[in-house]
Amino acid sequence: MGAPAFKFKDLMESGEVHVFSSNFALYGDMSNRVMTILGAFCPNMEIYSIDEAFLDFSGFELHDLEAIGREMRKRVLQWTGIPVSVGFAPTKALAKVANRIAKKFTERTDGVYKIETEEQRIKALKWLKIADVWGIGRRHARRLQEMNVLTAYQFTQLSDSWVRDKMTVMGLRLKHDLEGKPTLLLEEVKDKKNIATTRTFDHNYSDFASIKERVASFAVSCAEKLRRQHSCCNSIMVFIHTNGFREDQPQYSKNIVIKLPYATNSSIELVKFAVIGLEHIFVKGYGYKKAGVIVGDFTPEDNQQLNLFDNRNVKHIAVMKAIDKINHSLGQQKVRLAVQDTGRVWKMKQERLSPRYTTNLDEIITVKT
Repeated sequence: MGAPAFKFKDLMESGEVHVFSSNFALYGDMSNRVMTILGAFCPNMEIYSIDEAFLDFSGFELHDLEAIGREMRKRVLQWTGIPVSVGFAPTKALAKVANRIAKKFTERTDGVYKIETEEQRIKALKWLKIADVWGIGRRHARRLQEMNVLTAYQFTQLSDSWVRDKMTVMGLRLKHDLEGKPTLLLEEVKDKKNIATTRTFDHNYSDFASIKERVASFAVSCAEKLRRQHSCCNSIMVFIHTNGFREDQPQYSKNIVIKLPYATNSSIELVKFAVIGLEHIFVKGYGYKKAGVIVGDFTPEDNQQLNLFDNRNVKHIAVMKAIDKINHSLGQQKVRLAVQDTGRVWKMKQERLSPRYTTNLDEIITVKT
């Protein structure tokens, strides 16, 4: 897992392993379809990740939740072809445990499991290994195992004071949640706290101009994402890496964080600062394989603290709005900054890309009858 594919090329070919490039358009669309289906079953839902969600069934006490779970599985499978497992419990942490049981013992549970009694809770926690508990990372799991705390149930037997002291208040909340006390509540969808645009190049680049064009395009992408969530950033980080897998080549890796004099989401201004950062860290004589831009320290777009001297150029607001509108209606990168290469569309290689069945009419499934 996480290993470079080229190192295992012979093994994959002999084992008839099929390798596919990342297909984010397909993944995102299918995830949205699944979440839309799940959202129809109850009013409150937290989308936890691309393939996981928490649903709040408070007020459904008179309903047969396991029947609802089976209907959820049936509908998602019928409408998307994706199998899911469903776990019901009084708290989020216990719902994760119930979901794990439903997935592990599909034949016995039919993919749906409900923890509703104290006996079921204790039995489930005694079965679950401490390293598999949601919210307990490797470091904490290792420390607990050294203390002979091997299961989730043994974790709940620790004192509140010890857990809070060694695992902070979040560890204590997790413990209470596993005890059946609702502590980890549903979270509303929040804006991102950091936005990154990074890419591995198709081949090594050693000249400053090529890297500069790349970094500028990354900064533009970050600015577009900032405007989409109506935020401005107060800091920007730029990094460049050589190819770490080429041990026969000289290696170099460097990053720089620039604290901006004012908050902005203007592509023009972010590109300016990104290029300044690149000028500070770029060194001749290396072949660069990867670069990226990360923006952070966000403030709301409509609530800016003005400085005495330096402030964002307000004229850019209307310009960026117009550019976003044009690019949205005519296609991405139709309007670019001069620093960007107008004849080059940078994208992932994706040489083994599977069809984008649901988002591209040219790749839609053809049914022959």
